Amino acid sequence: MTANATDILQAGLRTLSVEAQGLATLEQAMAGPLGQAFVSAVEAIFNARGRLVVTGMGKSGHIGTKIAATLASTGTPTFFLHPAEASHGDLGMVTSDDVVLALSWSGETTELRDIIHYTRRHKVPLIALTSGEQSALGRAADITLLLPKAEEACPLRLAPTTSTLLQLALGDAIAMALLERRGFTPQDFQQYHPGGKLGAQLLSVGDLMRAAPDLPIIREDAGVVEAIDAITRHGLGCVVVVDAAGDLAGFITDGDLRRKVAYDLRHRQAAELMTANPLTTTPRALASATLREMNERKITSIVVVEGRRPVGVLHLHFLLAAGVA
Repeated sequence: MTANATDILQAGLRTLSVEAQGLATLEQAMAGPLGQAFVSAVEAIFNARGRLVVTGMGKSGHIGTKIAATLASTGTPTFFLHPAEASHGDLGMVTSDDVVLALSWSGETTELRDIIHYTRRHKVPLIALTSGEQSALGRAADITLLLPKAEEACPLRLAPTTSTLLQLALGDAIAMALLERRGFTPQDFQQYHPGGKLGAQLLSVGDLMRAAPDLPIIREDAGVVEAIDAITRHGLGCVVVVDAAGDLAGFITDGDLRRKVAYDLRHRQAAELMTANPLTTTPRALASATLREMNERKITSIVVVEGRRPVGVLHLHFLLAAGVA
């Protein structure tokens, strides 16, 4: 490694080390007053009848937009309001049912003045995320999330580095606490992430399964010819076997029939050929989790049930087509 390469690597490592120390300091601060304020902030946001409005200027604004996006995608109605736009009419977006989260490391950001005054005048709860306890923002806020003083990773001590990382980390902590407080589920998450690979991973079995009436189902006393006809007609390579009450009794695949071809099948009934108590899933199960089970059991299709009543069949091809695999 050349001298220049060594210097570059050391600069990167120093940055990570300083920022890691900053995060450790933030974690320690959560054991004191910051932790109490954190709980109050999360409860205020959770109990709000309206939305969370995140605002900040400069680097704090960039961090604020990411915090707002994370909150919105995890069940908390949130939007980012730019301070300059707020002063030119966008304050009309903020209602008395909302909560404002304002980010400013110093707490003296001039551009936040109009938003601060608006929240005080209209009794909109204001949460400050700042390191300036006695700053204009800190004094005005209903709840102050006081960030600990931390050394910037910038060797000039000028570019916001550690400070913005702490803002982002605490914003993530708020979002995750609210996620758990709401009992947010993977199915809820999927509603906000329908696109791309992530959306595919969050699809439910019910989104992809073949459902009635296009479902191969026969009774236990059905003969082999009826089973083969159902497998062929529905093109799933399998047939679901039910009892007299319509509850799941077993499952027959074309592979099951091939493995028993040496036997005289002409007078056999489905109950004699089926796999009793087959692996099942439910419409609400995550498709990705069901795929994992199917791979572990080395099967290509699975019966979908509600209680004991079969409501669908999920085939490996459906998962591949949806991009889950």
